[in-house]
Amino acid sequence: MDCGRTLSRRSLLRAIPAMAAPGPAAQPASAEESIDRRELVARHNPVVKAFDPLAPLSVGNGELAFTADLTGLQTFPDFYRAAMPLCTQSQWGWHTFPGRPPGELKLEEYDTFGRKVGYATRSEGQKELFDWLRENPHRLHLGRIGLTLERRGDLTGTEQTLDLWSGRLLSRFVVKDAPVTVETGCHPAIDALAVTVRSRLLEAGELGVVFEFPYGSGAMDAADWSRPEKHSTLPVSESQGRLDLARRLDGDSYAVSIAWQTPAAVKRDGAHRFVLRALVGATELSFVCRFTPVLAADPLPGARQVFEESAAFWQRFWSGGGAVEFTGGRDARELERRVVLSQYLTAIQCSGSLPPQETGLTCNSWYGKFHLEMHWWHAAHFALWDRTPMLERSLGWYGRILPPARQRARQQGYRGARWPKMVGPEGRDSPSNIGCLLIWQQPHPIALAELCYRSHPGRETLERYREMVFESAEFMASYAHWDAKTARYVLGPPLIPAQENHPPRETWNPTFELEYWAWGLEIARRWRERLGLPPEPRWEEVRARLSPLPVKDGVYLAHENCPQTFTERNRDHPSMLAALGVLPGGRVEPETMRRTLHKVFETWGWPDTWGWDFPMAAMTAARLGEPRLAVDALLMETPKNTWLPNGHNWQRAGLPLYLPGNGGLLAAVALMAGGWQGAPAGFRPRFPSGWTVRWEGLKPLL
Repeated sequence: MDCGRTLSRRSLLRAIPAMAAPGPAAQPASAEESIDRRELVARHNPVVKAFDPLAPLSVGNGELAFTADLTGLQTFPDFYRAAMPLCTQSQWGWHTFPGRPPGELKLEEYDTFGRKVGYATRSEGQKELFDWLRENPHRLHLGRIGLTLERRGDLTGTEQTLDLWSGRLLSRFVVKDAPVTVETGCHPAIDALAVTVRSRLLEAGELGVVFEFPYGSGAMDAADWSRPEKHSTLPVSESQGRLDLARRLDGDSYAVSIAWQTPAAVKRDGAHRFVLRALVGATELSFVCRFTPVLAADPLPGARQVFEESAAFWQRFWSGGGAVEFTGGRDARELERRVVLSQYLTAIQCSGSLPPQETGLTCNSWYGKFHLEMHWWHAAHFALWDRTPMLERSLGWYGRILPPARQRARQQGYRGARWPKMVGPEGRDSPSNIGCLLIWQQPHPIALAELCYRSHPGRETLERYREMVFESAEFMASYAHWDAKTARYVLGPPLIPAQENHPPRETWNPTFELEYWAWGLEIARRWRERLGLPPEPRWEEVRARLSPLPVKDGVYLAHENCPQTFTERNRDHPSMLAALGVLPGGRVEPETMRRTLHKVFETWGWPDTWGWDFPMAAMTAARLGEPRLAVDALLMETPKNTWLPNGHNWQRAGLPLYLPGNGGLLAAVALMAGGWQGAPAGFRPRFPSGWTVRWEGLKPLL
């Protein structure tokens, strides 16, 4: 399947000196010539015609997602397991292994300006407990729903289309000379899937639907099918047209309700397996399957109603919010494809009640836990595309974990709240030789709250997020250390910056984190001002006297103690670029950043970067007025900037999708088209000459 041409490293480097001006054809769509949104979306409906282990398609609602194979269900999971597993996952479905090893984790002490601060970074001598805390809780595969087909080779004439406008997955194929169609959808407001199967194979009992349930696992497929004795699946109630099941896995439980609207019957076919078959003579099997944390006895909607509700939701989604249309050759159309599919994927995977894991609700990465330093990359774009409520659904979670975040700060001798890094819904930071020492997630709640305030300014927004903003700022001011010798505040050591390949005891004053600290404290000051509160002197003192951004040979360094930034350390995230791009760069000297940007493109080990690094570089180039370089960054040909037919940003084996790449792309395109607060007078969109770019409904970045 052709995903469009991307630029080679050689052509990318050739493009650096050519600083093309923004093209005159880039402009907002006028009211008279608004974008035909249905046509824009429909031309990028994913169409799959052959089994591809990296091209399963998903339906979902932000709280639940179901990933299907070419049959529209999870009929052949083994074919996908090692590439992109077929899972049914939710925001609330988690499992914890019993038998937590005894004792408390011993912390590794780091000298912090003459005092010892403990971090959960060492596994030696306590590996069993260290690993248990990392693996628990882990996200569950709630259950497999598949057809009673045994061999992929029996299927011919396969074709599957995800209709983005309605959220409906339509699958067609032929088995034993009999056509089969399967429609799959997800209710937008309840965690329920709807499926309709049509075929003459149903009437003779030759085709049915299997429901199977695994034990929990932190593995990528989130399922252990080898331990049927470790969990239970019990019918709670059964009536005409409905079966309710109670699932228990150790100390965790959830419920499954199956209701069918066509003549059918369900039979148990094993400890954790049930088969639904149409009654003799029926050629249609239509049902709804709902997953809930606790059993709910209320009536379920029919499949037709779920499809209708789904279509209504997706029509509202695509008709509202932002839209961008590109023309100008294959590169423009490929970028448009990525933008459209990224909107869909982040809506079904990143708009729920918890910050998303990096693989969303598709499969497990890092045991299904989410990484808070990625929250901005997952969700900031919702506000820029005028869909702020989708961001706010997860932003409220910070308020729920304030107590452990405050406790973590106090244990380390700081004030305020120190937000965790790798975490489950309970808010407990996972031990890690890297994650516990990261700090760049700390200003994220301030940045995200400010985006919400820009979307709906007013007292209500300020009151909703004030505690989260102020506790973040209080920690940030407390964390900065006054260095009397140099008369400035410093960050670290110890710390690990966004570019994670730096020893924590040898790292201080990373460029991005310094700029983020200053900007975040300034935004927190404005929140106090908006609420009629006096300034907080400590915040002001730290902000005003933070160390300058480290420069050597006319370019910004990864951190102050890293003169080898562009030689030994030129891999992983080139995070110094984010100081002007992701951030407005109030303390950045633009020409120094321009030289830094070019140096990064000339010297960086791009195969060792990650999916959000490309939009990060594009945002820096856009703010510096280099649109060709911005687009080159977005379309760079390098392994971790691979975009699959289903719209996912592939990274490597074991990490087949990476939603920070999708969210970062949407943030970058919004900035390149809609600009930012304080953009130069007469701002023109940052796209190359020869491109026609039209947009609607975008909001400027901060």
